[in-house]
Amino acid sequence: MMFRATVLTLYPEMFPGGLGMSLAGRAMERGDWALEAVQIRDFATDRHRTVDDTPAGGGAGMVMRADIIAKAIDHASPAGDPRPRILMSPRGKPLTQDRVRELAAGPGAVILCGRFEGVDQRVIDARELEEISIGDFILSGGEPAALVLLDAIVRLLPGVMGNESSGEEESFEGGLLEHPHYTRPQEFEGRPIPEVLTSGNHGKIAKWRRAEAEKLTKERRPDLWAEHEAER
Repeated sequence: MMFRATVLTLYPEMFPGGLGMSLAGRAMERGDWALEAVQIRDFATDRHRTVDDTPAGGGAGMVMRADIIAKAIDHASPAGDPRPRILMSPRGKPLTQDRVRELAAGPGAVILCGRFEGVDQRVIDARELEEISIGDFILSGGEPAALVLLDAIVRLLPGVMGNESSGEEESFEGGLLEHPHYTRPQEFEGRPIPEVLTSGNHGKIAKWRRAEAEKLTKERRPDLWAEHEAER
């Protein structure tokens, strides 16, 4: 089953962007996954290809119209399409590695990139869009967020990463941040590689890495540490 992503956007030229390079790009060339960027303005009904209007109740900015967005979604995701429909939104649920894994195990995703002040709530409800946020900050549009989401997903697809085990000890896998990494030279500006990592004792190395991961998580992400402790 190929992972198929369809992105609905006012700026299709932003895709595939970095996803067309490196491991993700080579995987796309091999046919391991596919990406289509659809221009939302193609579904506008006037000669100016208008996709937005003033907000009901007044206020600054513009809002993306429900009727135009619905046509774009219905074109990209007709009845029977099993792919989840996602809206990249700062008010959405925070993206987690668990959700990334769920999406990577599925048939793909239809991703709507919002612009302006947002999207008419009626189409969000009517087309059952899952709102996802990549962080507590505001972007100019959903396109960079969609690229982040897809990057996180694609690297988990079978055959994309050269070493399938390379992702097993990364941050957020197992509920902890990742341990520090070291490589040659043996000493850098008076700082040596921790002796345990050159000992050849794999048991001690695993124990050290675990301890460092726990230490970093406690210091930097007490929220993750609290969740980790609650699950033990």
